[in-house]
Amino acid sequence: MAETTATAPRMPSKGLATGTLGLVGSTVIGLASTAPVYSLAATLGFVVLAVGAQAPVAFIIAFVPMLLIAFAYRELNRAVPDCGTTFTWATKAFGPRVGWMGGWGVAVAGMVVLANLAQIGGKYFWLLINEDIAQNPVIVTATGVVFIALMTYISYRGTEIGEKLQNVLLGIQYLALIIFVIAVIVALSTGTAPAGATVPELSWFNPFAFESASGFVEAILLALFIYWGWDTCLALNEETKDPERIPGRAAILSTLILLVTYVGVTVAAMAYAGLGTTGLGLGNENNAEDVFFALKDVLFGPLAWLLVIAVLVSAVSSTQTTILPTARGTLAMAAYRALPRRFGMVHPKYHTPAFSTVVMGIVSTVFYVGLTIVSEDFLSDTILSLGLAIAFYYAITGFACVWFFRRELFANAHNVFFKFLFPLLGALMLTAAFIFSAIDMFNPDYGYTVIFGIGGVFVVGIGSLALGVVLMIVWSFFPRSKPFFRGETLNETTEVLVPEETVPPRRSVDGGWA
Repeated sequence: MAETTATAPRMPSKGLATGTLGLVGSTVIGLASTAPVYSLAATLGFVVLAVGAQAPVAFIIAFVPMLLIAFAYRELNRAVPDCGTTFTWATKAFGPRVGWMGGWGVAVAGMVVLANLAQIGGKYFWLLINEDIAQNPVIVTATGVVFIALMTYISYRGTEIGEKLQNVLLGIQYLALIIFVIAVIVALSTGTAPAGATVPELSWFNPFAFESASGFVEAILLALFIYWGWDTCLALNEETKDPERIPGRAAILSTLILLVTYVGVTVAAMAYAGLGTTGLGLGNENNAEDVFFALKDVLFGPLAWLLVIAVLVSAVSSTQTTILPTARGTLAMAAYRALPRRFGMVHPKYHTPAFSTVVMGIVSTVFYVGLTIVSEDFLSDTILSLGLAIAFYYAITGFACVWFFRRELFANAHNVFFKFLFPLLGALMLTAAFIFSAIDMFNPDYGYTVIFGIGGVFVVGIGSLALGVVLMIVWSFFPRSKPFFRGETLNETTEVLVPEETVPPRRSVDGGWA
């Protein structure tokens, strides 16, 4: 906390490159991590199947806990700008075991989504070249592995090259989304839209029109997935020009931009395709796995390849930005002895978490290839389970904010809202989403697979978190881990391993000032 760290001397930093990112660069990375085009393509159809015409308001409701937790991230980052984020903050608030599980939640989410991003990247790459090859699972999987390896290498080389790449890739994504919306407006205004097209209605934004509680919960959890990723800019806090302020601002800005993006594109897609259960209708289950792929030929005609490129770029872009926070999270865990020492190795030239980055790439590749061999349906179930890990560690962060600042919560109005009320409400919402979703996922009819008579989504989601408990217990028996689990290397009053002083002002690679 502020009053306990102000007089203590700063400990050495972890060795990461400082002063690399400005506000624009941090925001770009936060947005790119959510893979906006891919997230919409993979999620919008399922949200419509769950709640029908209330899809736009479902995205708005899901945004609320995201924004509230973003405030928690901002406040915690101002006090403790550590790249371990949830792990570091939860450890300081609740102790080593809760903190370790928070860090594990971040790692699980990253590993699961990387496998799915690689699959999408491999598939869409070949859709541009030869649609027949895109149906070959071996070639698609091999291509996905190449994408993981390439993005791992870029992350290994440093945030500057990664940021330059993300500026271009995010620009392509938003250009495609803008063209999509404009094309829909033109089609609706000229009468060239398909038969199921409809005029947007205010009822689509009615929060009281949901017909099913389970459908509502499912839609919210799916919507949480498409917002997830903005916290990457917080994991790069030690590499920004102003670690205490820029990452938090970038997080808030990212979530607001995503809200406008998702609601706007959702309304456009619903208006153009309608909600019918046949043909192009978004209520057609055959279109749910990829809405853009279903609409591209009719809406774009000979330029349909633009949407294919956009989804490909979105998946590949997010592959790189997903590696960044996970590698830095494990770096922080190693720095405080919550993981083996090697995870804390920083490259002497590139100042990146070299070992953690490489391990992340290897583990994700093994996970991806393994699940593809077992069943592509099982791989699909992993993405449905991802919301559990997201809700898990975001909720921990919200509760950690309240407890970490407990002695100053009512010192002023700012603290009441941003350190107490907003984080607490966000954490409670996400906890409720986690519980209700886990109950629904237990049903064997949920998802594509059944394991031991239980829904495969539940087994993957809860099982991956339970695996973290096992690994934590195993690591706690190693001598090197003892100081961490005794609360000696990281506790409420421990100074964290962050840069010793503010980096002298210079232009970041995005051209902005701190």
